[in-house]
Amino acid sequence: MHLDPRNPLVLDTKELGRRPGHMAQIERDVPAPDLFGNEVIEIAQGEPIELDLRIESVMEGVLISGSARATATGACVRCLEPVHEPVDVEFQELFAYADRAAHHNQVAGDDEDMHVLDGDLADLEPMLRDVVVPLLPFQPVCQEDCPGLCSECGARLADDPDHHHEVIDPRWSALAGMADAENDEKRN
Repeated sequence: MHLDPRNPLVLDTKELGRRPGHMAQIERDVPAPDLFGNEVIEIAQGEPIELDLRIESVMEGVLISGSARATATGACVRCLEPVHEPVDVEFQELFAYADRAAHHNQVAGDDEDMHVLDGDLADLEPMLRDVVVPLLPFQPVCQEDCPGLCSECGARLADDPDHHHEVIDPRWSALAGMADAENDEKRN
């Protein structure tokens, strides 16, 4: 299957040629692909990812380095309020020419995950997933000292810091029932 050069996460490196030392700077905003995160926080599909790239022709292929900036959204694991987490990562990856990658695999005999150019096209999505997704928090919080929700009624404790429930030891609950009954008799 060949890459689609119209895909915003596919980078055409043809302008570099195969002459080592040639370089280009590229800035672009690309929409985030589907499922770009983990179960609790993600960069929503279609949200912009700002890429600042430097592409260099080297002997083995094209070296792509740069940064990606975006905002991940999710829910606080303590109180379920929305969380907006800035993402700012730097990366550097070699995208090997197909013939060089085949030669490397033949000589080294390993199945190392190597990014390989499809002709002159580099698919940035797998590389971005590798650098962005592991950095997203697995337990995002709206603020470091978020007290969470009340375990009795689900009220948000940050809204009412003095929130509490009268907790009666279950061993005394029968006596509490007797006191309620006695108070009802006195009223009647």
